[in-house]
This record gives sequence, C-alpha cells and structure tokens, in this order.
Amino acid sequence: MTLKDFTYDQNLHEHYSFIADKGQAPLRVDKFLMNRIENATRNKIQQAAKSGSIYVNGTDVKSNYKVKSNDKVQVLFNYPVYENLLIPEDINIDVIYEDDFLIVVNKPAGMVVHPGHGNYSGTLVNALLYRFQSLPSNNYRPGLVHRIDKDTSGLLVIAKSESVMSFLAKQFYDKTILREYFALVWGDVKEDKGSIIANIGRNPKNRLQMTVFQDQNIGKNAVTNFQVIKRFRYVTLIKCVLETGRTHQIRVHLKHIGHTLFNDERYGGNTILKGTTFSKYRQFIENCFKVIPRQALHAKTLGFIHPKTNKMISFDSDLPKDFSEVLKKWENYSINSKH
Repeated sequence: MTLKDFTYDQNLHEHYSFIADKGQAPLRVDKFLMNRIENATRNKIQQAAKSGSIYVNGTDVKSNYKVKSNDKVQVLFNYPVYENLLIPEDINIDVIYEDDFLIVVNKPAGMVVHPGHGNYSGTLVNALLYRFQSLPSNNYRPGLVHRIDKDTSGLLVIAKSESVMSFLAKQFYDKTILREYFALVWGDVKEDKGSIIANIGRNPKNRLQMTVFQDQNIGKNAVTNFQVIKRFRYVTLIKCVLETGRTHQIRVHLKHIGHTLFNDERYGGNTILKGTTFSKYRQFIENCFKVIPRQALHAKTLGFIHPKTNKMISFDSDLPKDFSEVLKKWENYSINSKH
C-alpha cells in the first residue's frame, strides 16, 4: 500500500517524518527510527512495521528495509495527532511581557515547549492555550516562532497572530534576533572571548545527539560567540550569543571546543570532566549535580524588532534558583579549596 492510499478511517496518524542524511549508510528502518525517536521502544516500532504503518518514500515497508541516503521515512501510530491533543491546561507560567501583538515568557527548566512523543500534556503550549484563547495556528505549535530545550530555562517570544509570526520568523531567518545565554561549562576557558564556527548535524552514531562536521557539505552552518564572565578553577561561567539557531547549538559547539555544559547528560557533562581525584571533590560535584539536575544553560536575554513600533525591544531574565545556587557553591569552592 502507498501512503496516498491511506485513509484516516483507520484512525492512524502520522507522528514522525524524517529525511535520511546525505551519505546515510544502509541501515534497517527499525534501527534508523530507534536512533531518531526519543523514548520509542523497539517493540513499538516493530509493531508499527507489522501493521504496515512505516512508509519509505510513500510505500509501506517491513522492519528489515534498509534506509538509504535521502529516503523519506514516515511513521503512523494509532493515537491522535498532536493537534487533537492541544488541550488548554491551567499551568502557571511566568509571562514577563504582553501586548496586543506578542507575549514573552520565562520558561522554567523541565517544561517541554510543545507536545511531542511522550509529552502530550504539561507543555508550554498547553499552558499558553489556557491563558490566551486565540493564538495563531502553526501545526501543533500555535504562536511559536522558536523554542528552547526542555531542560534549558529562559526567554521565549510567542506571536498572537499569523502576521506577527511571519514578522518575527523573518528576524530569526535574517539573524537579527538578539539571543544571549548564560552557560556554566567544564574547564577553564582560556580565551576571554571568541567565536565557534562549525557545521552542526545529526550524529550518525547517536541520532538523539547533534555533532560538529568538518565537511562543509554536511550539516548546517552554525555560529556561536562567547565571552567569559567568571572563572571558578574547574568550571567557567560564560555568555553565549547566537548568530544561528541550530538544534542543541550551544551544547554541541561548547563540547566541540572541549568545554561541555555542566551536568549536560546527553553530551557527557554529567560526569567529572575536570578537577581533582580527591573524594571531597567528587562529593562536591555530586552535590552540585543535585542542586542543578539539568544542563546549566539559561536563555537570559532576548531582543527583537517590535512589529508595531519597528523599534528594537529587549528583555532580560534573572538566573533561576538552581543556577544561582550552583554558582554560589562554585564561588565558595574556588575561594576556600586548596585543591
């Protein structure tokens, strides 16, 4: 059966669509999808294949189909599409600015921005729909023109109309949006400031990660500017200013230069990467991880041209409590420790 023969009377709906990367080595479609879909089980994917719900280039395939370069892989599951799951929920959100055109929200760490696999409720979108009854449609991301990772805290702008969405989206495309992040990273960043210019794409060995490619024909161009704010011997607090907005850009770029984000589990920052072998130091790090149980990254400043006034406006947010507390711990350690 081809995808165009598919009817929604079967109560199946597409949830995922991927284009295999250029140079993709032949790989079983079930393994390909396991690498791509977070929290998906092998059994679930194989059941989808058995029921004829995995399509490659519009035709259903078995689980042993070998995905090749530029193949379009689509998955259908027997539960509703995200739009049907966009249920308003009474969830407290920190709105720091609102007018007739847009909203600026300070998202807490741990909150998913929009519904996705395994996160159908409790997202920022669910909260926005409850508080603001009329947001423009954008698939299952009403009003969203950008996003930040679940465990990254900080500022997001949400549009109240289609025209404002387009106006803001163009600024992101033109790279005129001001986005400043504070990041605590492993190691002593020796340069006071610098730029990381390196292509980013999916990690072929771990599809839940992004990675840097030296080949300019692979991945997408990405530019991160950084400046040291304070050094704490074994970790450094830096400010990152984005020129591009690739998935996991800061996390991947900083790992690339040897300064992985503190407690970034996905990229290996949740182990001791710098420091001493003393047991007291290990205990100190473990306590720090408990204080900030996520990557130490905060979207602190956001600036853009307002759609009504055509003037630049910017917003700044305080570091959340977990981030501030871990900085205090490192401040005390760097002052008082002899190791």
